[in-house]
Amino acid sequence: MLRVEIQGSPDTLILKLEGRFTGDEAEHTRSLVAHCLAGVKLVVDLTEVTFIDSVGEGVLSFLGRFGAEFIAQTSYTLDICERLHIRLARGEGLDGNASSASRSAAGPHKPNKKC
Repeated sequence: MLRVEIQGSPDTLILKLEGRFTGDEAEHTRSLVAHCLAGVKLVVDLTEVTFIDSVGEGVLSFLGRFGAEFIAQTSYTLDICERLHIRLARGEGLDGNASSASRSAAGPHKPNKKC
């Protein structure tokens, strides 16, 4: 199951995805976003995504080719961003948290990494 939350401002559209980004739901998301891309910056938050299939990966690559930037905080979504060579979101405040410049493997601290 996929949940899509859209937050917007005059110049930025933030698409927060939660759950499984797969199949028909991923394709529907592509259609939805394609109608909204004219002249706005797109940021896709993958932090709460638990699984992405090949269709979902294709949609993320599609969005990346059109200039979308991506946010991820888990090793799974960070790996997806790296493997698909999709652009990292830069700056603070995109997801309501301060950004972290590096990953940390030590301790229970969960870094806020934007991919």
